[in-house]
Amino acid sequence: MRDHAEVLARARRFSFTSEWQVPYPLDDVAAAIIDLEFYPLWWRQIRAVAALGPDDAWVICRSRLPYNLNLFLHAESRRPPELRVGLDGDLRGMARYRLWANTFGTQLSYRQDVEVSGRLLTAAAVLARPLLVRNHDAMMRDCRAGLSAWLATAPSGSA
Repeated sequence: MRDHAEVLARARRFSFTSEWQVPYPLDDVAAAIIDLEFYPLWWRQIRAVAALGPDDAWVICRSRLPYNLNLFLHAESRRPPELRVGLDGDLRGMARYRLWANTFGTQLSYRQDVEVSGRLLTAAAVLARPLLVRNHDAMMRDCRAGLSAWLATAPSGSA
């Protein structure tokens, strides 16, 4: 029985990383990432955001899979170089951007360490892990594209 529990515990954990650059100033990039209210305008998989307090928000995400993720975010750091939130709900753990200026604009390093919760997501993590990973990768590609497009249309200093 212990082996079964250990296998399930490992299957429920995910770590994602990605890195990219955008040709925009670090302060503008940080402001866009911190301002969750506008995420649904530039990140198509973020379907809704509701502020729950100065440091907390409820976010609904839906990517290619026919399932909404309900996430509760708690801001832990809003000052570059690290923007970090704690996650609860369908995913529990953390998501973090590290930002630094370079000659191109801003370099972003993203990391997410989470554990899925609930029976449906646990079953998906066990039975369809590669599909969940591809789904996350697609969501992050859209994040990069959406963030770049959003920053291109925002006046400097107001993203």
